[in-house]
Amino acid sequence: MTSDGGGVTRQERIDYIAEGGGALRGEIRVPGDKSISHRAIMLGSLAEGLTEVRGFLEGEDSLATLAAFRAMGVGIGGPEAGRVRIEGVGMHGLRAPAAPLYLGNSGTSMRLLSGLLSAQPFDVVLTGDASLTRRPMARVADPLRLMGAGIETAEGGRPPLRLLGGRVLHGIEYRMPMASAQVKSAVLLAGLYASGNTCVIEPAPTRDHTERMLHGFGYAVHRDGAAVTLAGGGRLHAASIEVPGDISSAAFFLVGAAITPGSDLLLTNVGINPTRTGVIEILRAMGADIEVIDPRESGGEPVADLRVRHAPLRGIEIPVALVPLAIDEFPALFVAAACADGETVLRGAEELRVKESDRIEAMARGFEQTGVAHQTLPDGIRIRGGQIGGGTIDSRGDHRIAMAFAVASLRATAPIEIHDCANVATSFPGFRELAARAGLRVGQRHVAPVAP
Repeated sequence: MTSDGGGVTRQERIDYIAEGGGALRGEIRVPGDKSISHRAIMLGSLAEGLTEVRGFLEGEDSLATLAAFRAMGVGIGGPEAGRVRIEGVGMHGLRAPAAPLYLGNSGTSMRLLSGLLSAQPFDVVLTGDASLTRRPMARVADPLRLMGAGIETAEGGRPPLRLLGGRVLHGIEYRMPMASAQVKSAVLLAGLYASGNTCVIEPAPTRDHTERMLHGFGYAVHRDGAAVTLAGGGRLHAASIEVPGDISSAAFFLVGAAITPGSDLLLTNVGINPTRTGVIEILRAMGADIEVIDPRESGGEPVADLRVRHAPLRGIEIPVALVPLAIDEFPALFVAAACADGETVLRGAEELRVKESDRIEAMARGFEQTGVAHQTLPDGIRIRGGQIGGGTIDSRGDHRIAMAFAVASLRATAPIEIHDCANVATSFPGFRELAARAGLRVGQRHVAPVAP
């Protein structure tokens, strides 16, 4: 990081150079689940007593959530080797931060905190980096306003968000127009403070980490089909949380081993929550050889070891019902499609266009550079499998785009150079080192910022 001498600091750019070739073999453990790490900090902070977390993801996104609660007066020890100790302040113990809460690149932090902070007695501003401030927040602000929250956004319903304190919330029945675990969680977290019942009705199943963790902290949540309901006014009690490996991080290695001859890789202690296993179901439908070993439960979440070996893949039409269950894994799955025999078609995935980048467009531009035949659709993409060439990729600062093309290098005919990879640290610190242990050859270079 350097300064231009006028008080403006510019971030050094990190590029990857993926040499390609090789195979993935051995045994690895991916970092802790990001979604669960966020929620452990949030609920542990509002609980009564000392919450201990093991396996916490020490990535920039979850560290942004941790820093936000420290700024609101919560005593948090660590992280040290994935261990965090949270001295909960209770449901009404948060204090006004001295400055806006900066959440970096973390959309999960911003959306969930919007719900959790909408009933606090103080005003608070939520902001983030350039990527986060382009992401849509009206989908969260609108239902929260129906509950009585005061929320001001920038133009187009985008961050920064200003949450007005002292509002009295009331429970609502909210039928979500699109499947989104973040929207569901924001409404349920606001519902903790609302009078009466809060009910969220999902159009399709989404990840249920919030509901599971609320149970773990002793808060009653009821599910009836597509409806999730809780009553406001309860209390949270300290808990011990074991965070499993993140299946979104494991997805890159599942795909890498599946597409590469000679691969045989064991991924240990991976979370296999049924609302997150779409990537496994889709890869198996394509012909992948994935074995689920020793399924068990840890900290209220199902986990298992996953063994994946190379097998020929075939193109498929991805079932729309699986889209919400694999929404974060599609950059990796697009690489699998590029190596499959025939055509893979994805529809019903408009949500990919409003992630850290427009992931449909970003992957399509990368495929143009590497010679993969494709056609973008408003809500998805068609990909025809074949040869992957070398090329230069603009990751658009999106960690999942960067890691997807690093994995694609395993089957590339020439090196792939991937620009703007610093944000890989938001979800997967140590990615290159762990990838090297498995057999992926990815170098790195630092590019000094250019003066404006």
